[in-house]
Amino acid sequence: MSDFLTRRRGIWHFVRRVPLEYAALDPRGIVRHSTRVKIADDRTGRRAARVALTLNEELEAYWLGLARGQSVGGLARYDEARHRARSLGFDYVPNDHLVALTAEKRLERLETLVAKGLVDDCGARQALLGTVAPEGFNLSRLFDEYEAITRHEVRDLSPDQRRIWSNSRKRAVAQFVDVVGDKPITEISSDDGLTYVEWWRERVVNENASVKTANKEIGQLSRMLKEMSIRRRLNLPELFKGLHLRGEADKSRLPYDPAFIQAQFLGGALAGMNEDARLVLYVMIETGLRPSEIVNLRENTISLGAPIPFIRVTADGRRLKTAHSEREIPLVGVALNALQLRPAGFPKYRDHSTGLSATVNKFLFENGLRPTKDHTLYSLRHSFKDRLVAAEAPDSLIDSLMGHKTYKPKYGKGPPLELKLKYLTQIAFATPDRL
Repeated sequence: MSDFLTRRRGIWHFVRRVPLEYAALDPRGIVRHSTRVKIADDRTGRRAARVALTLNEELEAYWLGLARGQSVGGLARYDEARHRARSLGFDYVPNDHLVALTAEKRLERLETLVAKGLVDDCGARQALLGTVAPEGFNLSRLFDEYEAITRHEVRDLSPDQRRIWSNSRKRAVAQFVDVVGDKPITEISSDDGLTYVEWWRERVVNENASVKTANKEIGQLSRMLKEMSIRRRLNLPELFKGLHLRGEADKSRLPYDPAFIQAQFLGGALAGMNEDARLVLYVMIETGLRPSEIVNLRENTISLGAPIPFIRVTADGRRLKTAHSEREIPLVGVALNALQLRPAGFPKYRDHSTGLSATVNKFLFENGLRPTKDHTLYSLRHSFKDRLVAAEAPDSLIDSLMGHKTYKPKYGKGPPLELKLKYLTQIAFATPDRL
């Protein structure tokens, strides 16, 4: 955001040129706003950058609204009043809040209007006296509005991660609209939240829907509504407070038995699976990596020529599941053999782990390689952990290999490759003659 900061008369200012796609809608050409942060108090511009981030989000939401056909009335008028107040050196304060301030604070605003000759400027009066009410929008536009103000939160997602992030929230909004109607967001009530939760409860009882799925979508809606309430000053009620569903324990995927892995997966039962998918499965058997971590390995994160061959899990254009997911894992057994055949990784499935999982799980089901419905490709990760536990590996080493948070103070660099190799060698499977 520092790209939009400039110095002017001892104050950091936000300055951004109107993008070409919005030039016909916003004739200002260049947008300028004071951050009201003195350079002397913020030499590096860090505080100013945070203000600039908020200003930029508001500006992009404003442009997005114009592009969707909103007039400069409605939401845009409210945003313009806030921007005008900032340009005059004040935060926008709704009139009903303004009257609660001290007489000196109110007088300061009136004096500014007089001193700057803006008494007859309707826009300036509305901005400093807080008489423009925030405008809502229909629920069906909730995701679009939310996406516009949270772009900075998803900038590190890969295209496939962004697709999954978007689709799940779009689905939650669409279902909410189906249940309570496409009403203005400012008209939603606690009754709507209860109605939606009861709709999910009926699905859990009558359609065998998952409580975990229900709570996930309720949580996503709650987050979107809270963000919009804060950013748009809508003062929305907390629809879902205390309403999450209970009564279903999280179901953990069952691990594959090591004997089954050796006899079936490494004994020729995967011969009909496409080679890339089969090799990914082999890497997972001996490393415990998540499928998304394997398919996003690249030549620079696969070190086959090192004294101890290893792979490095790093963000590299995508967001890792947790900060602890970044790690190095030695290669042994069929994982080493598989990556020797794919030293540059798996471009076929890169950033498409959902496609890989669907392909593998379909093959396993059709070929009788899922002893129960709770056995999936991901079960190999659970098997990996169980094998480490059986080998009496230290908890800290298991957490390091799995990419789990330890909830303990971190000291030093963690287990070295040599120690990891010691335990991985102990649990490695006998490799088949042919992969």
